Amino acid sequence: MYGPSPTDPHPMEGFPQVCFIKNVVKSPNIIVGDFTYYDDPEDSANFERNVLYHYPFIGDKLIIGKFCAIARGAKFIMNGANHKLSGISTYPFQIFGNGWEKVMPELSDLPYKGDTVIGHDVWIGYDALIMPGVTVGNGAIVSSRSVVVSDVPPYTVVGGNPARPIKQRFSSEEIDSLQAIAWWDWPVEKITQHLALITAADIEALRRCAEEA
Repeated sequence: MYGPSPTDPHPMEGFPQVCFIKNVVKSPNIIVGDFTYYDDPEDSANFERNVLYHYPFIGDKLIIGKFCAIARGAKFIMNGANHKLSGISTYPFQIFGNGWEKVMPELSDLPYKGDTVIGHDVWIGYDALIMPGVTVGNGAIVSSRSVVVSDVPPYTVVGGNPARPIKQRFSSEEIDSLQAIAWWDWPVEKITQHLALITAADIEALRRCAEEA
């Protein structure tokens, strides 16, 4: 056996607050990679309650990579939250009916930012808020209570409202190497064998491991 089973929703014995969310999401428009977990003592298996305004008729997807750590209260606002912006009022009169439905906008009238994509090995902190259509790159860190309104580059720490880069975790050349190594796509046996390097900072040594047959 190599590491915890990615098919076990609660891999930490005695800690139901940690859940591998790939095994519990039901929406076909939420796609989650292996070993990505949500940590919440108030029903970690109900991760989908944090994906807001995610209406099937809109069709946008929340895509989260492998080995992501998502802290309690992190929320993802999807495109269904948007109101029509091209008119004078943004008030959604149509939802109340009784004659007001005559101004029902077409889907094409509503702002649409596309899918929300979280890369691999991303850490999203407590109460962070991810807005529609954002891409968070591999290895990025989103600080607690950040409001992410634009794309986050790989291996970058962001924080604040709106979230802005705080620091780049590695040099640009090292980040290119890590993107090419893509350790998260290795077989779990290889990941287990090289955990000490994955959790260290010797990128060249990790690159040599990646080249092994």
